[in-house]
Amino acid sequence: MSNKFYYFFLIILISISFSCNEFQKVLKNDDIKTKYDMAESYYENQEFRRARRLFEQIKPKYRGKPQGERITFFYANCLLNTKNYLLSAYEFESFTKAYPLSEKVEDANYLSAFSYYKLSPVHSLDQDETNDAVEKLQEFINKYPNSERMSSANELVQELRIKLEFKAFEIAKQYNTIRDYKSAIIVLDDFISDYPGTPYREDALFYLLDSSYELAINSIDSKKLERLNNAKNIYEELMEVYPESKYLDKSNKLLKTIDLEITTFAN
Repeated sequence: MSNKFYYFFLIILISISFSCNEFQKVLKNDDIKTKYDMAESYYENQEFRRARRLFEQIKPKYRGKPQGERITFFYANCLLNTKNYLLSAYEFESFTKAYPLSEKVEDANYLSAFSYYKLSPVHSLDQDETNDAVEKLQEFINKYPNSERMSSANELVQELRIKLEFKAFEIAKQYNTIRDYKSAIIVLDDFISDYPGTPYREDALFYLLDSSYELAINSIDSKKLERLNNAKNIYEELMEVYPESKYLDKSNKLLKTIDLEITTFAN
């Protein structure tokens, strides 16, 4: 290690140590004004974790005072920036109720909804939080139709809705995977009706075709012809909407068997 690098490293360590000691002193200080000033300083420097701890301490002391509005908003934003999304959503909502005439109330409404958005889990998990986020974002869109954040809010809603659609599609597809074809047909058909503009429509139509085919092929004679024709109708719908479908080869193979079965059954 060169002397230059050693001294540079030493200066960094000393700076960090001094900064930590300074923060601990302020944290234990009983002077509220000192804590307030340091909290704002940390906030401006985007040291949100330290700012959050100080705002948390002084927030009750400034309740009902002019500084209370500023502290409440900053504290909520610190929670957001330190990924405490559940608490930040709650604090921003509390801010909008406590300070309905604040110039920051629109920002608080958006950031509360954004906090719910950040709570939305991956599609494989339960999507209750995603539904909550869509609801909160839609409330913001309805309340502030001329907001500068409108574009961002709409993009977030679209992203979440696609996630919900994918979750619904995966559930429907799962019935096909486990060979419960009767249930698959019902759920996939409902999915296509409920989400007419979904990006997973092509996939859903193919799995609906596949499920209808499997059910028809394995049906008793009294139900077979009707189910074969239903499967053929789904094939025609898939080809009409997606003539160059990624499932074209697979679908054509299914149709060949369907037509052969219909001809055989008729004879």
